[in-house]
Amino acid sequence: MMHDVFALYTEGLHLVLRADVLLWLLTGTVSGVVIGALPGLTAVMGLAVMTPLTFGMSTTSAFAMLMGIYCGGIYGGSITAIVAKIPGSPSSMMTTLDGYPMAQRGEAGKAIGIATVSSCIGGLFSVVMLSLFAPIIATFALTFSAQEYFAIAVFGLCIIAYISQASLVKGLIAGVLGLLIATIGFDEITGILRFTFRQLYLFDGLQMIPLLIGLYGLAEVFILSCKDLKDIQVEQKIDQVLPTRKDMKQILPTIWRGSTIGTIIGAIPAAGGAIAAIIAYGLELRFFPKKAKKFGTGIIEGIAAPESANNAVTGGAMIPMLTLGIPGDAATAILIGALLIHGLQPGPMLFRDNLPIVSSIFILIMFANFFFLFFGLAGAQIITRAINKPMQILIPIIMLFCIVGSFSIRYAVFDIFVLIIFGFLGFLFTKVGLPTAPLVLGFVLGNLVETGFRRGLMLSLGDFTSFFTRPICAVFLSLSVLMLFASPIITFIKKLLKFQLPISQQKQEEE
Repeated sequence: MMHDVFALYTEGLHLVLRADVLLWLLTGTVSGVVIGALPGLTAVMGLAVMTPLTFGMSTTSAFAMLMGIYCGGIYGGSITAIVAKIPGSPSSMMTTLDGYPMAQRGEAGKAIGIATVSSCIGGLFSVVMLSLFAPIIATFALTFSAQEYFAIAVFGLCIIAYISQASLVKGLIAGVLGLLIATIGFDEITGILRFTFRQLYLFDGLQMIPLLIGLYGLAEVFILSCKDLKDIQVEQKIDQVLPTRKDMKQILPTIWRGSTIGTIIGAIPAAGGAIAAIIAYGLELRFFPKKAKKFGTGIIEGIAAPESANNAVTGGAMIPMLTLGIPGDAATAILIGALLIHGLQPGPMLFRDNLPIVSSIFILIMFANFFFLFFGLAGAQIITRAINKPMQILIPIIMLFCIVGSFSIRYAVFDIFVLIIFGFLGFLFTKVGLPTAPLVLGFVLGNLVETGFRRGLMLSLGDFTSFFTRPICAVFLSLSVLMLFASPIITFIKKLLKFQLPISQQKQEEE
């Protein structure tokens, strides 16, 4: 096994260590970071646009640029999530919860540094796991059926109990609203239109990017507009970008957990970085019960967990793509097209017949992570200087990015109306104390819950017990029950013990 791993990192080294290949990798990585940072532009969109342009390039040069865009684009979404509370991509939505509060305290540079280092380690971890366990993880992921997808989605929804520390009821209200919004559009199983009101643009449901930008970006613009802008101007610190030794010691366990989760979720077809970030963030609340109330107020673990997880998805998603020819997410579906363009058929035979090419892809992913690590840390100073401008200037710029980002998805004015509606909704949620994260969580996972449940029943001929007799499904559902009810039960027992203690003391005094 070690011989095979060694071959994966040496066979393609001569293909990568060329000036033109490294230049394409550098170009792709920088472009990916910029694409990911711009609201509305995602790594998937960047890959979709650039893949046809690689037709006349060598295979290694083509994948150098594409791997750079893929890895840089996933990381780039964290930048605007931190500095402007606008998730550059769906997988960065959890980063806003702690990244933006840190920026409001004047620690945007530190937050970007934590996100950059966590993203790099997560990406490198997934590449190592890709080389060690690609066939094993791919075979494991192939056993997932509709029941397992349903169980994973339910597990993700149960994280509402932890990201709604103030009030579980309010979190559930927001989460249920997200689930209802996810039902808009075509029913994937029957093809029936639901809640479209004869609007053509609702046939495919609401677009994720305008909804996210509205709830987080435009809502924040409305909130800031209601305040005295002179009182909320924060001077960002740019003297500390690289995390200190103390910070690294604090977040390394979080990064390892997030990287492991991201790699496993990435290997599951159609799961994606958003789900990995949600689960990693939720589990950190479980691992840090003493810090649970601090999550969402701006702590570094709240950045390290989702960023390490969503970047680890890049390597994880390549596992089923390269070994089985099954795309792990939308980005790897495009990369399969790129392989076919260059005459390569993904699957087990790819490792036997084109090992140098496979090896070069592994090495390119590693180099891409190092490239965005360097540019992320170096560029943090430029970014933080850019946001040290008066709020009277920043607010119109942020609003412009919100509008352009929403419109650029499918060039539809309708999406701008969606942006405005959810901007006001996010503003109202803030005013009445309802959290927005559970709404997004419900929206992201709603389709997976519904289709997984219905397809599971169809495959089992209406047998509900199939959700509990399948081992993987039973494990995830059991974990979901524990996440929902463990904390309330423990809290109740503690209160009961505290209540009984004075009674026992009274009995002793009477005796």
